[in-house]
Amino acid sequence: MTKQKEKRSLGFTIAYPLLWLIARLPLALLYGISNFLFIIVAGFGYRRKVINKNLKNSFPDKSELEIRKIRIGFYRHFCDLFAETIALMHIDIDKIQKRVEVCNPEVMQELLKEGNDVIAVLGHYCNWEWTPVVSRQYQAEGLSVYRPLKNKQFDKLMIKMRGRFGSRNIPLNSTAREIVKLKQQNRRFVLGLISDQSPSKLELNYWTNFLNQNTAVILGPEKMAKLTRSKVVYWQLEKIKRGRYRMTYIPYPGDVASSPEFDITEWHVRLLENQIKKAPQYWLWSHKRWKYSYLYKSPNL
Repeated sequence: MTKQKEKRSLGFTIAYPLLWLIARLPLALLYGISNFLFIIVAGFGYRRKVINKNLKNSFPDKSELEIRKIRIGFYRHFCDLFAETIALMHIDIDKIQKRVEVCNPEVMQELLKEGNDVIAVLGHYCNWEWTPVVSRQYQAEGLSVYRPLKNKQFDKLMIKMRGRFGSRNIPLNSTAREIVKLKQQNRRFVLGLISDQSPSKLELNYWTNFLNQNTAVILGPEKMAKLTRSKVVYWQLEKIKRGRYRMTYIPYPGDVASSPEFDITEWHVRLLENQIKKAPQYWLWSHKRWKYSYLYKSPNL
């Protein structure tokens, strides 16, 4: 075992008992811990340079005071997100289902009833960890694609926590194989894909203007939808108040099979962008989303 792996293993050994105890607390007390964490996170300026750079590049017209207000709002939401994620270790899933209101469940119900599979597209916005709870309402297998964590023990813990919704978590590199199996068995599925992750250097195939910046975008949702002849639905999650969310299903308005190249991608990118502009504090600003922007090549060159 390398020293790095030893450190990760030791970190899990130390952290897990504490997380296990904290997770047994009622959600109201977990929010109390979130308040305390907020003071620490905001006080020490967690990833402040990354957050400020992302915010200033995304909103060049905003003042320093406005940028600071968004950053503080992000810190507060980020700590709540931590508390809500930890709660997944023990909380009754029915309680979470009551906290995620679905405005138009008939959209998904009708698509599945008509014999369609669905690609659900969402971003790192509001609480993406709670969104799989809505798939319990539908007669289809819920699948969530994830990128495995470097710490294998924490990775197993996250899979276990997310699996409590009844959906199945599959690693990114196994997605195609799992979908082929389901198609061969003629089993309906709802596949959840996070659309705003930064592509690897080998996947910088499509660039667009997102939040005022040249941005490489993953093409997974569009490619998977066309490959599997599935419908595409954007899962628009909004934060009503602390611990309360509202989900609205927005189906892709065109025909997936005959849609122009990149049209589906541009569609869901704009929906997420509009959400972020409306309430920016709920997006994951600490993520190095534009780390490969220097590799962008202008089409005019």
